[in-house]
Amino acid sequence: MNLKAKKVLVTGADGFIGSHLVESLLGQAASVKAFVYYNSFNSLGWIDSFSPTVKKNIEIFAGDIRDPNGVRESMKDVDVVFHLAALIGIPFSYHSPDSYVDTNIKGTLNVLQAANVLGTEKIIHTSTSEAYGTAQFVPITEEHPLVGQSPYSATKIGADQLAISFYRSFQCPVVLVRPFNAYGPRQSARAVIPTIISQLSEGNGDVKLGSVTPTRDFTYVTDTVDGFIAAAKSEGVNGEVFNIGSAFEISIKDTIDTIAEIMGCQAKIIADDARLRPEKSEVQRLWADNSKALEKLSWTPRHASLKGFREGLEKTIAWFKDPLNRKFYKAGEYNI
Repeated sequence: MNLKAKKVLVTGADGFIGSHLVESLLGQAASVKAFVYYNSFNSLGWIDSFSPTVKKNIEIFAGDIRDPNGVRESMKDVDVVFHLAALIGIPFSYHSPDSYVDTNIKGTLNVLQAANVLGTEKIIHTSTSEAYGTAQFVPITEEHPLVGQSPYSATKIGADQLAISFYRSFQCPVVLVRPFNAYGPRQSARAVIPTIISQLSEGNGDVKLGSVTPTRDFTYVTDTVDGFIAAAKSEGVNGEVFNIGSAFEISIKDTIDTIAEIMGCQAKIIADDARLRPEKSEVQRLWADNSKALEKLSWTPRHASLKGFREGLEKTIAWFKDPLNRKFYKAGEYNI
């Protein structure tokens, strides 16, 4: 599928990955509608940081993914839907699981039902590597068992299964993209890399964190976005799941050391119990097998291996060093 002149909708367009996806789709000459979360401040999230020249090319739809009528209205005359809207903070899911069910599961159901009614050409549904839980074998293929170790991951598994069921039951043209740990400019302070960078930027070297032994497969955000677009463009992949990861594994401790080295400082790790997940909820290891995406989507990450990871970190750190960007972050506060 050529996205040029296609009408595309991005739910969660005001967020981290969503805002980068909007920019990339504009570069593909797609006609972009951005579904942003309605609020009384008329805030468009990260889209507010775009230049007026870019913003004028985006159609804004303010709504709530939990509202079926609003979702259906937003999808009228749309060819492709990139569904990213979700609650994603794991600690917040421990005490507010109902909101995750409403947003992640019911929100996805609203998109799928609207697509069936409206005859949408393609839906790219966003999953998460957290759906796998702690790796039972590595690298993790798409056949790995799904294990809900937090209310967040459980609701994402539920949304994934709904999406697949709509493909099997109604031939709904849905493709599941399963990103591993995306990072880069604009990422929320609830994520570990912005947490490390923002704390080190304070200058005293103290970094408050939870467990530093887990490993992650960090994927630079533009690579993640390229995976979404490759899934939309590829034919014959409806009903399939694709890992979008760098195929590079690194511990949180080594990530801290790498960031500190790039920033030219020493990091002193301070254990913060408030940032620890419950023991059985912590995902200890994530490492993607991305060979299926390479084979069927012709997608490959540009920031692979330690060298690529460092390149992505350098870009991310440079963005955070800009005071205009750093003002959105509160280094001294724990953001769940």
